[in-house]
Amino acid sequence: MRSLMIAAALFAAPFSAAISAQAVERPVVVELFTSQGCSSCPPADEHLRQLAQGRRDVLPLAFHVTYWNRLGWRDPFSLEAATERQADYGSRLGETSFTPQAVIDGQTSVVGSRRGEVEAAITSARSQARTAVPLTISRSGAGVNIAVGAGQGEGRLLLVGFDREHTTAIGRGENSGRRLTEANIVRSLREIGRWKGSAVTLAEAAPAGEDAALILQAADGRILGAARL
Repeated sequence: MRSLMIAAALFAAPFSAAISAQAVERPVVVELFTSQGCSSCPPADEHLRQLAQGRRDVLPLAFHVTYWNRLGWRDPFSLEAATERQADYGSRLGETSFTPQAVIDGQTSVVGSRRGEVEAAITSARSQARTAVPLTISRSGAGVNIAVGAGQGEGRLLLVGFDREHTTAIGRGENSGRRLTEANIVRSLREIGRWKGSAVTLAEAAPAGEDAALILQAADGRILGAARL
């Protein structure tokens, strides 16, 4: 893993001033674990799509898991990293993996198709998101530039690549014959470094996917910061 590059003294003062001037509010991270092979998932997928279209106060991400692939339809967007991430949440939250599962800000798990519960969890998380560590991510040629503000605590920096929307004709499995339109489909996920409280900058290759987001996550799963291009 490439280590984070702490801003050099020449740039430290301007960088710190820029970060401190930003509002510390951030989007609430909504992670939906889903699959095109799951007949219970389309309502949750549609809710996530509506969040992606109409809300800037949330960062909705659809993680397509792999374990439905053996049951009649191979989801073309399934990622082993999605399955592993859901299993990690399960061990933290004391749950077995299921779809559709929505994990809100790394702390609250609800059935993703229960809109009222998802919205209540977002509202609850938003009150705590104000203390987030500020992050920025921007394009730079074929790559991305990342800046993380100073704060307390430590966590992993995760770079997420995702596609904004796809429509898929389902040929087999529980959703056979349907055309599913899904949004913010995660295509790649990688850890790019560790943050330990100091302001840092980092240059990375752009992740696979049309768009990108950055998540700072503590060891206990709490989301400390989030940003998107």
